[in-house]
Amino acid sequence: MEKKLQQENKMGVMPVPRLLLSMSLPMMLSMLVQALYNVVDSVFVAQINENALTAVSLVFPIQNLMIAISGGVCVGMNALLSRNLGEKDFEGVNAAARNGIFLSLVCYIIFAVFSTSLSNLFLHVQTENVQIREYGTIYMQIISVCCIGVYMQMMMERLLQSTGRTFLAMITQIVGAVINLCMDPILIFGLFGFPKMGVAGAALATIFGQITAMCLGLFMNIKWNPEVNISMKKFRPSKQILGKILSVGIPTTVVQAIGSVMTFGFNKILLMFTPTATAVFGVYFKLNSFIFLPIFGLNNGMVPVIAYNYGARNKKRIIETIRLSVITAVLLMLIGLAVFMAIPGPLLSIFNASEDMLAIGIPALRTICLSFLFAGYCIIIGSVFQALGNGVYSLWVSLTRQIFVILPSAYILAVMFGLNYVWWSFPIAELVSVVLTTILFRRIYKQKISQI
Repeated sequence: MEKKLQQENKMGVMPVPRLLLSMSLPMMLSMLVQALYNVVDSVFVAQINENALTAVSLVFPIQNLMIAISGGVCVGMNALLSRNLGEKDFEGVNAAARNGIFLSLVCYIIFAVFSTSLSNLFLHVQTENVQIREYGTIYMQIISVCCIGVYMQMMMERLLQSTGRTFLAMITQIVGAVINLCMDPILIFGLFGFPKMGVAGAALATIFGQITAMCLGLFMNIKWNPEVNISMKKFRPSKQILGKILSVGIPTTVVQAIGSVMTFGFNKILLMFTPTATAVFGVYFKLNSFIFLPIFGLNNGMVPVIAYNYGARNKKRIIETIRLSVITAVLLMLIGLAVFMAIPGPLLSIFNASEDMLAIGIPALRTICLSFLFAGYCIIIGSVFQALGNGVYSLWVSLTRQIFVILPSAYILAVMFGLNYVWWSFPIAELVSVVLTTILFRRIYKQKISQI
């Protein structure tokens, strides 16, 4: 009984620096594996032919949307479950978990039906190349029909994270990614007696890895997560609990979806000059994912800690967690800033950059990375909003930054000053984001934290 009580109180009693490290480090490592997999996965697909790589790239926004929807549900469930855990409301913990699982299954069914039926139209709108359409339709239909692996894998991982078992969540992510990585060449090229399946093999390898991780996560929750009972026997969905999950989850989903809109619009602006500029922008996103990975891992570890201690009414630990997270994030982003400033040329050369790409990309990277000075703070505080149940604040900041500042300022700078000045829209937007984030944080601090 004493051991169980200690497990329940881990996020309320362990020293914050050690707690935050133990919660965040596994997430950082697993996200690094995921990022490395994404790069290698593209290499395998590209070996089929360039059209195959193009087709998979065209379907990528649909995969992002799938992850955004699932991520929104998981964040909403995570915040509610951890808060109930902090309040020692164990019936509420189980109810949050079960309603989260139910909502994920509903989202899976809706997404699978719509994306599968619209796959051909989606590819037809984007390209006239028959082979690209064929590859893309096959890939999109497979990942859509079987995307239960995405929804339930993420839900099982978040259930483990919500109770402080981030190491187990890391194992499920790494196992899924490694299996995916191993199955890719086997199914794509027909190795070890398997049929040569091409793009369909790439999709099936992805699904196989996700479903394996889902099953492993389910087993771990049943076997090693006693704080949460996920049995669905006699389950009845609760409108109140679903509403609480969605109040945080919908803004989170929209925030992630907004990024796709911004990218599309920014690429249209860059195409006013040269397609090479869009290539630079794409390379920037691949590079910055490695710079931002530790921050996102820190976020995943921080949210349940803040939510738990908010439920436990422990003001001191909430403030200490926020302060330590912000300091860590800012230091990590300063390292990223130094790397981008010091070696932009070698970074671009990883992607076989041409002379034109280097000429555009070097000043671009050095300009965009100035936004790193403020980004760490804004990302952390945005997740604090979610942990405290105010996901709509994150939505306001993201909308303002990506839609109302970056795109208009980029267009004005492009028309008035040319390509080299377009990149300044990112530091400008981050400055606006800092101001708005600080205003909203002061507001939520007065409304929720100071009242404890």
